[in-house]
Amino acid sequence: MTAVTTALHRALAADPDLLVLDEEVSEALHEGRPVVALESSAIPQGPAFPANLDLALDIDAAVRASGSVPARIALLGGKILVGMDKDRLEQFATDTSIPKVSTRGVGLTLAGGGAGGTTVSSSLLAADLAGIPVFAVAGIGGVHRDAPQSFDISADLVQFTRSRTAVVCAGAKSMLHPAWTLEWLETAGIPVIGYRCDDFPAYLSVSTGVRNPHRIDDLREIAAVAATHWQVGNDTSLLVTHPISEADGIPTADIEAALADATALAEAAGVSGPAITPYLLKAIAEATEGRTSAANRAVLLSTATLAGEFAVQMSLELAERAGESR
Repeated sequence: MTAVTTALHRALAADPDLLVLDEEVSEALHEGRPVVALESSAIPQGPAFPANLDLALDIDAAVRASGSVPARIALLGGKILVGMDKDRLEQFATDTSIPKVSTRGVGLTLAGGGAGGTTVSSSLLAADLAGIPVFAVAGIGGVHRDAPQSFDISADLVQFTRSRTAVVCAGAKSMLHPAWTLEWLETAGIPVIGYRCDDFPAYLSVSTGVRNPHRIDDLREIAAVAATHWQVGNDTSLLVTHPISEADGIPTADIEAALADATALAEAAGVSGPAITPYLLKAIAEATEGRTSAANRAVLLSTATLAGEFAVQMSLELAERAGESR
């Protein structure tokens, strides 16, 4: 157990109400039914209302249709919410002032009693505390292309070394360096498995042109790998990658051309740090005449569906192992 999670476990022991589980999520976890954790930062920081609310509800519906319970995570009033009903979702969807909060900001936000939309890293922190073994996100953070100069590496990668959670995703965000990201993950001992795909996906595009370290075509087999990975003492995440469909994706060449122009504009404007990712994504959307919005919606839904299916297999695998140990 890491220092961060140890500190939060102590806080939870002192104040059990710090982690607030939605009734449906709590019942599902108690009964061993499949649950999929989801982030919340994309709601206030995403499409304008009501499109952001509609998308969040559609993602939840995709998880449910796959046989799992959605558990969207957020920070509010000094509490970690695990599971958000429609009223909570609408609250976040209509308040664009709610900031996105990564791992380093969780303590600040909770202590201050404010609201925060959780990113991948902070969502994983909460999912691990709640005992949810599956998390879904379209694109993870990674190593930025200018990392040799900027040292810009996403907090997502560091959190993967701290959370026993299987992360279902469509690769890393488009502006990142896929080979360097995979190299970082290898060094950190994070397994990366392509589900029915040879190449590491490119978020809005089908392929980065870089191979996944492993490919497995059966979700139950991947669930067995994840369970064994943790059983032998690893406290790290495991990535399950699967690309956007060819019909919904944007050609890699189009993304790369838009990214090159957007990067030059960002450098000229002095944009850096946490502001660079949303800046580049917005610029790419404009350069591709809005095609990224449709692609982003498609990959969010397809990833949520796959995560729901995987969570079902994960729950069966864990239940079987629990039965064997008795």
